[in-house]
Amino acid sequence: MKDYTCLLEELKINGNFRQFPEVTHSGKWIEKEGHRMLNLSSNDYLGLATRQDLRATFMEQLADTDLPFSSSSSRLLTGNFAIYKDLEKLISERFGRESALLFNSGYHANTGILPALADKQTLIIADKLVHASIIDGILLSGAPFTRYKHNDYEQLERLLAKASGQYEQVIIVTESVFSMDGDVADLPHLVALKKKYKDTLLYVDEAHAIGVYGSDGLGIAEEQHCIGDIDLLVGTFGKALASMGAYLLCSRVIRDYLINTMRPLIFSTALPPVQIAWSRFLFEKLPDFSSERRQLFRKSRKLSEKLNGKGGEISNSHIIPFIIGENEACIQKALELQRKGFYCLPVRPPTVPKGTSRIRFSLTANITDEEINELIMLL
Repeated sequence: MKDYTCLLEELKINGNFRQFPEVTHSGKWIEKEGHRMLNLSSNDYLGLATRQDLRATFMEQLADTDLPFSSSSSRLLTGNFAIYKDLEKLISERFGRESALLFNSGYHANTGILPALADKQTLIIADKLVHASIIDGILLSGAPFTRYKHNDYEQLERLLAKASGQYEQVIIVTESVFSMDGDVADLPHLVALKKKYKDTLLYVDEAHAIGVYGSDGLGIAEEQHCIGDIDLLVGTFGKALASMGAYLLCSRVIRDYLINTMRPLIFSTALPPVQIAWSRFLFEKLPDFSSERRQLFRKSRKLSEKLNGKGGEISNSHIIPFIIGENEACIQKALELQRKGFYCLPVRPPTVPKGTSRIRFSLTANITDEEINELIMLL
């Protein structure tokens, strides 16, 4: 039998032991052990989760409905409420796509779509830095796979050329905004590659981009003008959209096939209809948050420029790494910043490669210029 106590001790020795933080929330602030800190580790990129005006308006509208707080079933049984169809219709229309499909989380989406669509006759080629949920989905699929160096499209094309004619289909998998480095994929380049090589699909995870990029907040695919060319476009509601769940934009055929084969969708109780209504409420307002997007971009550029040479130059987004290197030094720097009023967390292996432990600044639109300036002075 495994000695889990010994394995936990090894994690502690290596600086990789984790615990749930005991904190309380107050808007953009975190309180821990009586100490109040600015939250720089949140995914509430537009600051919508702390907007009491939005909450009040939604609750007024909710009072006129009879939406339950539980679906009590999977959608294939008795849990398919009309609000799910309403949100899917709204999303597909906004994106100008044929179909949309909702999931309980980004993890459900990424661990379910690829296993449903891929088999031994499918080759999956994924960016080296895709999220753990995508890696889990690739492994669960049982399909042959390989990974290309991060954003190295020359290597990707060599892999595509080598695979040409060897498989029924090839699926290129990437994120648009990468969650640890904050850099951005060149989606038009990926679209061109998938069009060049027959029987190739493109899968893009926009978890950290939806709401933040594009004139209507539809993500990097909108900003780079290629929404209609991405076969499998995934996004989440749990970050900038301040809710819960995920969606896929795809063809009607793919949607129907997933409903019949995707295990996390088939065997999960659907999200509460009230939750779906909140997601719909915010998604409908997404074009109205352009000022929040501008504020977030301006403050992100300011911080990334000041961290040039320490990781900031990597980022092209609101996710800005401050690379320190070794685990213990990273932990101590995070604790120092927390003592000085900034709730920053260390990110360590295996989440990031060994020797690149970092503080991951995750900015939100409601952080002030004064707060950014104070953080820069401390750094």
